[in-house]
Formats: sequence, structure tokens, C-alpha cells
Amino acid sequence: MSGDQGSVAGVPRQVTPLAAVLLAPNPGPMTLDGTNTWLLRAPGHTSAVVVDPGPDLPEHLDAIAAAGPIALILLTHGHSDHSAGAAALHQRTGAPVRALDPAHRLGDEGLAAGDVVARPGLELRVLPTPGHTADSLSFLLTGADTDAAVLTGDTILGRGSTVVAHPDGRLGDYLDSLRLLRELGETTVLPGHGPELPAAGAAARHYLAHRHTRLEQVRAALAAMGVEPARADAAEVVRRVYADTDRALWLAAELSVRAQLAYLRDHPTLP
Repeated sequence: MSGDQGSVAGVPRQVTPLAAVLLAPNPGPMTLDGTNTWLLRAPGHTSAVVVDPGPDLPEHLDAIAAAGPIALILLTHGHSDHSAGAAALHQRTGAPVRALDPAHRLGDEGLAAGDVVARPGLELRVLPTPGHTADSLSFLLTGADTDAAVLTGDTILGRGSTVVAHPDGRLGDYLDSLRLLRELGETTVLPGHGPELPAAGAAARHYLAHRHTRLEQVRAALAAMGVEPARADAAEVVRRVYADTDRALWLAAELSVRAQLAYLRDHPTLP
């Protein structure tokens, strides 16, 4: 299965001097071409850091292990299309699994905002980017004589928009996370799904504008329905606001609408 960024499932593709992507064979409406598993290593070094081992599929885990040796496994968040393969990869390689959520850790260390994960020739700074989920993190990747890149999980995708997975995900948190990523300017985005993007700042601005437009559309739908956010039927809002969206995505859209309604309850006047 080929992705539109040139990735082929099971075959690592070098994207930056420090980062290669390995596409998982789990394409779908929510996963686009599949989950991007990232293999991070500095030139001249053998051991790799794996970010998001993806689904628990033996052929994908075989491909990750073959690209090793694997020293460390990091998770951007706990959704199964990013994390389900972590335990099996840990068993194969002995590499610890670090995550914000203790339920997904395998080893003595977790991850927290501001942590720096250092490996020979590279560093990963942990950025708190909740909103898609409460446990969502991004990783700012730097190394000697290379431009920075940011691994964003599902906070910014390579194509389309992401779901704010209410009630675990909160729209206010998500907007704050986008504003944080906007400050990264020309930093390359290495997303959890879809192709890499050239500039985090531009991508975050696009996402912020999209969210503002959706909020205005939801407010207009509520006005037409004659209801307040607290009393609105989220499914009916989806039918009105997402009428031109593939119906396969309507259940996901309903999660985002529930997050939008909760936000509008707390923010009756949009900025």
C-alpha cells in the first residue's frame, strides 16, 4: 500500500537526516494511508528511537525490528493505531516504552512536558499538546548540523484535519496546542498519518483557521435549530455542518462536535 508521500508499507523511507518513516499497513478513513512509525537515529549511529510503533501487526513489527536495533520506544498518545504494537515490540527488543499515560509505559520512566530525551547525535524535547486526547505529546527533534523537525502524532496530520476526541479531548486544550506549534515556524512536521509538511507554523495557522470556521458553522447551526449548546443534539449538528463530509467520518465528526459544543458552553463569544 503506497501513501501519497511516497511511503510503501514495510519499507523505511528517509525523510530527514535523523528521521525515517515506516508506514503501517492499516489504511482507513481515520488512519489515512496508515500509521506513520518514525525511526530516529543520527548518521553514523546504529541504535534507533521508535516513535509510535503503531498497530499490533506482526508484519509491521517485523519491519520495525529489522530496522533496529531499537533502544527506546516513545508514544505520542495512547490510541491503539499508535500504541497497540508497543508491548510486543518491547518483548522483542527489550526497549522501554515511555509515554505520558502510565497505563502505556513499560519501564521505569514516563514522559512529561519539558523532558529532554537524549540519544547519541540527537535530542527530543517533549512538548505538551493535549486536545486530540488528554495524553497527546509532540516531540521536537534536533541534532548537530540538521534542521529541527517536530513529531506531532495526531495533533497535526499530513492531510485533512484531526478529531478532538471528546470527552477525553478538549477543544480549548487543542487550540492552545496549535498556538504552541505555531511558534515553531519553519520546522518540518513529521505527523502520525499522512505526508510530512514543510512548516509547523503554517500548518498550525491553517488548523486554527479551520477550527474557527467550524465553530462559526456550529454556532450558525445552533441558531437555526433554536437551541443552546448545552441542549443541542450533536448528531443533528453533524448532519447540518458536515453534510459535505464522507459519511464514514460522521461518527468521528460527532466527537469533534461534542467538543465544540462543550467549548461554546464555556466561550459564548468567540475570539
